Amino acid sequence: MIEVLRLSHRIRRDIRLSTHVALTSRAFKADKIYYSGQKDSSLENSIKKLNFPIEYVKSPTKLIKESKSTIIHLTMKGDDYKKIIPKLKNENLLIIVGSEKVPVGFYKLANYNISVTKFPHSEAAALAVFLENLKNLK
Repeated sequence: MIEVLRLSHRIRRDIRLSTHVALTSRAFKADKIYYSGQKDSSLENSIKKLNFPIEYVKSPTKLIKESKSTIIHLTMKGDDYKKIIPKLKNENLLIIVGSEKVPVGFYKLANYNISVTKFPHSEAAALAVFLENLKNLK
């Protein structure tokens, strides 16, 4: 199972990018997306119309700590994804993507902090690259 957690959604600022993270999750065969930050029924309704499960979580830290999955945090400050992906074969994953600056606590909660590039890029792009390479592994 592959699940995605979008951190710190902000309605006025992130609606398009959070939608793109959800669409990318769906397109690359993730099973579900969670989001935290501001609860957004418009985002939820848009994604549910596509028959893709989306769930608001008030406490992303609690979700991560209770997860039995391997926790992957996509960040520009992480290890090269090409070195980590082979270790993830047949693992259940919870993939974290941020919006605003991600608090250091999430880096510590992750089993792996992974980077698809050290250059600035969108979280949707990072997620697509990661999921496509993961799919090619399985």
